Amino acid sequence: MGGVMFLLLPFCAGFAIAQVTGRRETIAAAGWFAALVSLVILVAFRREGLLCAVLAFPLLLAGLAVGGFLGYLFRKYVVQRLLHRSTGTMIVFGLIPVLIVAGHHAEESALKTVRREVVVSSILLQATPERVWAQIQSIDSIDVAKPLLMHIGLPVPLRCTLERGGVGAKRICYFENGSIEETVTGWDPPHSMQLIIDRTNMPGRHWLGFENATYELQPEGSATRLTRTTTITSHLRPVLYWRYFERLGVTSEHEYLLLDVASRLNR
Repeated sequence: MGGVMFLLLPFCAGFAIAQVTGRRETIAAAGWFAALVSLVILVAFRREGLLCAVLAFPLLLAGLAVGGFLGYLFRKYVVQRLLHRSTGTMIVFGLIPVLIVAGHHAEESALKTVRREVVVSSILLQATPERVWAQIQSIDSIDVAKPLLMHIGLPVPLRCTLERGGVGAKRICYFENGSIEETVTGWDPPHSMQLIIDRTNMPGRHWLGFENATYELQPEGSATRLTRTTTITSHLRPVLYWRYFERLGVTSEHEYLLLDVASRLNR
């Protein structure tokens, strides 16, 4: 999903709406309605999660607003001055599908290119590396305050199970709606653990993937710095918009897990 889905398509929808109504209030109301209905359908059929829909809404609304405004001007100063207005309107509606298909063809290669993001978070814990190491392998439950994004659709981790220690071991992290299956690829207690993500079972997130995760423990005096690194993949465009929210989502997951480790160490 890229610029055609989030910008060009709503732009064309707003432009088309403006051709059948001359009232700016009607154009705005129809644009809001179209955006909301589209997102509600995607969420209802589990094609996207609630958080994804919330984040996509400003992009869709911006495209609809620009398209509606320019469509209003085009109808007022071009179509209404034509001798055959209906012909002008038909030409506009005929060109819109061509524009969308051309836009999709132009960005198709970019959408197939996987974009990788590496997100790093850390916390300083008042405990030895050995104590911290014991807390990051398996997690029975998580009992800390949820960040804001988890209240509006960000996956909420529940627990993680590790079948055994050592390279090749399987680890599964369970969420409220899905799970992530991992394999240990690096095992150096109590200093580091590397995992590769084998499978992600998360509804509505086919555009986002997880490649690997790393825990690193570094002594700092009598304390230990625990660093979590996650590599994600994404096909979303425009990058300038989605990169911020992708990294924010992963950072929120990191902080939730790291704060839980701190909480368990203080019990």
